Amino acid sequence: MATSAATQLVQANIGANGLAVITLDRPKALNAMNLEMDIIYKKHLDEWAANPGVKGVLVQGSSSRAFCAGMDIKGVAAALQEDKTSTLPHQVFEAEYSLICEISNYKKPYISLMDGITMGFGIGLSGHGRYRIVTEKTVLAMPENGIGLFPDVGFAHIAARSPGGGAVGLYLALTGTRISDPADALYVGVASHYVPSEKLPSLKEELHQLDLSGDAHVKVDEVLGKYSRSPDTEPKLKALLPAITSCFGGNKSVPEIISALNTAQESEDAAVAEWAKGALEGLKKGAPLSLCVTQRHFAEIAVAAVNGDHPLSKIEGVMRKEFSLGTKTSMRADFLEGVRAVLIDKDQKPRWQPATFEDVDEKELEEVLAPLDGHPPPF
Repeated sequence: MATSAATQLVQANIGANGLAVITLDRPKALNAMNLEMDIIYKKHLDEWAANPGVKGVLVQGSSSRAFCAGMDIKGVAAALQEDKTSTLPHQVFEAEYSLICEISNYKKPYISLMDGITMGFGIGLSGHGRYRIVTEKTVLAMPENGIGLFPDVGFAHIAARSPGGGAVGLYLALTGTRISDPADALYVGVASHYVPSEKLPSLKEELHQLDLSGDAHVKVDEVLGKYSRSPDTEPKLKALLPAITSCFGGNKSVPEIISALNTAQESEDAAVAEWAKGALEGLKKGAPLSLCVTQRHFAEIAVAAVNGDHPLSKIEGVMRKEFSLGTKTSMRADFLEGVRAVLIDKDQKPRWQPATFEDVDEKELEEVLAPLDGHPPPF
């Protein structure tokens, strides 16, 4: 049952024109979502979907510092630290992933303002909606390999449709690289529109005054077309696409990717050499088994994406698979160790098990990738 305190963290109201607004207001935690917040958020979407008086939904953070920094990782880790049989991971992933499925299939306009830090589940709350707005203050990333999990929340679904046959998305997932350039956010497909942050107040005011009767999508499209801009620069990732595809494409294993990056690091093209060096540094932060899980999972989703009949080409299929992967990776020692090293002690020196790619046991990898027994997800 949601508490009144949690209700204050997920504020909701419906404007006179039928525009419903969710404001995440947990600033000290950069609006990280806990289980109660997930439940409240979905309850609002469910009610608004059935309410003919609601014509569209706008979601935002309470300040420009963050839209949502992700899941309340510390809370899940603390529960597992206290009781290794805790069902909290099942509950959290079930709540998050069912919410993502609803957002992806929402019939009414769903507008997310990704102003500020938008990472992990923050991308899950925004990246699957129809209207995905970034500003010059937006910072996007999927850093889960660095805490012994894997980039989840359906990012593989988005990545599979990224340039290079999914290579760009896989690069971002494996390295945890941050995107702070609106041009790159649009290029990857996480964003649909770029609106300068100074224009957001005017955009929101016009959306609140907009007559949303009739086809609300057409009217929202028109307003966003009025406020959105083309970025001033070309995407950096576009210029690097040949190198990214060469290193991260072709279903390479993680050791093969590292080998390709070592070669690229010696490139006569300074931009490529610098990029390869940064990618290698990013890979060093991830747990070896998590990185292998990520590569295998993203490769499978990329193959399925080109076949519309494949279950994994749909968001529901991806979320069922990730419910299994999320539950299993959260139960491994790497998760608690990653949280300790990155978020608690902050020594940035996790002791991964296994410690190297050479030590990754193929049988253990296959066990993590295999379907989860019991706890079937409701989506």
